[in-house]
Amino acid sequence: MFETELLRVFVTVAECGGFTRASEVLHSTQSTVSAQIRRLEDQAGQALFARSTRSVQLTPAGDTLLGYARTILRINEDARQRLSGAVPAGRIRLGSSEDLTGAWLPRLLRRFVTQFPQVAIDLEIGIGPRLLRRLDKGEIDVMVTGRCAEDTEGTRLWREPLVWAFARESEPPAPLRLALFPEPCPYRQAALRALGGANQGWTIACTSGSLAGVRAAAAAAIAITPLPRSLVGPELRILGPEAAFLPSLPDVEYIAKVGRRANTPAIAALVEMIHTAPATMAS
Repeated sequence: MFETELLRVFVTVAECGGFTRASEVLHSTQSTVSAQIRRLEDQAGQALFARSTRSVQLTPAGDTLLGYARTILRINEDARQRLSGAVPAGRIRLGSSEDLTGAWLPRLLRRFVTQFPQVAIDLEIGIGPRLLRRLDKGEIDVMVTGRCAEDTEGTRLWREPLVWAFARESEPPAPLRLALFPEPCPYRQAALRALGGANQGWTIACTSGSLAGVRAAAAAAIAITPLPRSLVGPELRILGPEAAFLPSLPDVEYIAKVGRRANTPAIAALVEMIHTAPATMAS
């Protein structure tokens, strides 16, 4: 039987991506948190984190336990609230990248508000790196965004391919023209990095701070744009092997991250729902 308190510490370390930030969230010390994780690893009989001088990553055993730990903690919290009559309330500041606003975010919010109608939500839509800065400043509580490299900390949710998208029934432009989000943007960086590695020339024909803008440029056959596969939509097509001049792109990995002081029951309930929301809600 795993101790509930140790599971709570374990989940916090996994979500924070390290012991230092987890100790701040838990109002504890790094040595205490490390000792609690070692106790849990003794109970599990396996290492739960792979530690290095630069990062802390879940081992396969840790990844398996994380889902069970969240379920156990949620059941415990649900039982406590039912018996006490308490219902999460208050206000949550949630940040999300725009590519999640089509289906995944509305479905998540609908589920959450149905279950916790007394919680108000301040919603901010933006580009991942900007949301991260606001999270670190304490200006938002939770963020959900996509990344194309391990340069943004957070708990992994799901992943999907990043693809080149262009207008249906139109030939790709030559020379290559691109429609991109402004800096800083992980999709822009991944696309330009891939083109640079392939020694492929390009020009930026359209820059837009909105998903609708880059999709409109692609649908009008003005430029090619990199998009997560689920966002291609009926007006666009994925450029495949026929566009041999285009290099392959990395996967988009969607992540969630919680602020250092974001530890209210309402935020905990939202974070739990984010982690259990299936990737299929995005399509």
